[in-house]
Amino acid sequence: MRARGWAIAGLSVYALAVVAILVLPVSYSGIVNAIGDWLRTAFGLTGFGTGWIEFIANILMFAPLGLLLALLFRRSWVGALVAVGVSVAAEVLQIVIPSRQPSLRDILANAIGALIGAAVAWMLTRRRSPHPLDEALPEAHGVARAGASVQDPEH
Repeated sequence: MRARGWAIAGLSVYALAVVAILVLPVSYSGIVNAIGDWLRTAFGLTGFGTGWIEFIANILMFAPLGLLLALLFRRSWVGALVAVGVSVAAEVLQIVIPSRQPSLRDILANAIGALIGAAVAWMLTRRRSPHPLDEALPEAHGVARAGASVQDPEH
């Protein structure tokens, strides 16, 4: 399967996971509070409030989207831009959902996640050009490059 096919398959799985998170009858704030309680009791992290947990969760939720969209469009900046657009659209949509509230903080966290994902895609897909010294050094030391013909001066 080609890279774009993998990106489309990954986006499909990602979309199913996000929809499941959004429609399951589990309270989002209940999950955030449970994680906060666990961090306090297990690790003694009393200063780690639910706002930070939600912020980090938004980063983690949008990092795969930035990665997959960057792979799909073959341009990291396009993937990041589309993911940020999705984030803004999701926050604007929350205006009409009674139990949800749009937030600029969420857009910021989502954008950070999308940029992280797009950066990972860029690092995975960038083509490395050979360093100029890599080409020059073997010949400078009398070592023939691969594919170069070696001529014997005696024959």
